[in-house]
Amino acid sequence: MGAADYITKPFQKEEVIARVQTHIKLSRLTQTLEDQVAHRTQALSQSLDDLHKMQVQLVQSEKMSSLGQLVAGVAHEINNPINFIHGNLSHVKNYVQDVLDFVELYQTHYSEPVTDIQAAAEEIDLEFLQEDLAKIIDSMQLGTDRICHIVLSLRNFSRVDQSEFKPVDIHEGISSTLMILQHRLKASSEYPEIKVIKDYGELPLVECYPGPLNQVFMNILANAIDALDEWNTQRTPAEIKANPSQLTIRTSVLDDQWIQIVIADNGVGIPEAVRQQIFQPFFTTKPIGKGTGMGLSISYQIIVEKHGGKLECCSQSGQGTEFLIQIPLRSRNQVP
Repeated sequence: MGAADYITKPFQKEEVIARVQTHIKLSRLTQTLEDQVAHRTQALSQSLDDLHKMQVQLVQSEKMSSLGQLVAGVAHEINNPINFIHGNLSHVKNYVQDVLDFVELYQTHYSEPVTDIQAAAEEIDLEFLQEDLAKIIDSMQLGTDRICHIVLSLRNFSRVDQSEFKPVDIHEGISSTLMILQHRLKASSEYPEIKVIKDYGELPLVECYPGPLNQVFMNILANAIDALDEWNTQRTPAEIKANPSQLTIRTSVLDDQWIQIVIADNGVGIPEAVRQQIFQPFFTTKPIGKGTGMGLSISYQIIVEKHGGKLECCSQSGQGTEFLIQIPLRSRNQVP
């Protein structure tokens, strides 16, 4: 070994140490950079997901707002002519009764009319007409009463003032929603009747946003009807007759601060793996084109975030499904 070797060796050792230290620093910087990139990527992905959810919620809210305006407009257009008819029916009924009383008085004093009058009476079947005319007027009165009730339900459901926080009759909102869904509850050629059982407690007026709350009722009830219809496609007529489809709606006061609304069906139930995901955005078990997966997610947001309440689902396979809604009598959040 020459003298040159002793001179260069220390420098080689220092160079190696420097290189190792540089490598360690680079490794740490690389790891830090990778961590930062991963964190930023995750944050960006979360932001994109949140933006997507917000967009869907805005679209859904816009649809509900448009639907509310449409329903309110239709209700208004129907309301004017039906009020005219409904208001005049009472006068028509009185006029008809006066005419019938006059005819009866005439028959009493002229029990043997001339031949032409007798023939005309037989031709129009006057006796039947006297009996049936009052019944027709009564049926028309019932029909217009029904239309007026439907129009009122449409107006209550649409709630043009849906952004307003106000005291509301919860039962009225549920009834309005059931009226909108009435065509799906009745028996048809494809599906049997779905019976609705109302077990209502004595509820005070509840401070809430009536429009969004009606949207929650609509989402949960429509999902329950979908589930019952799907279940019926898998059952025989004998099985359906033995265990007919039904919805049960229970309301109660929990204490001086909270009320509870339970919407239950006697369908096939929800498996645990599915139940744990039902409030997640975009999760759905329905075929493409039949569900967006946002109905229950938006309902959860309305109840929990908008009203400061609770929304839970209790279900087991083969034992039906219950949705429990709890909201305070005076909402704590009041988020428009």
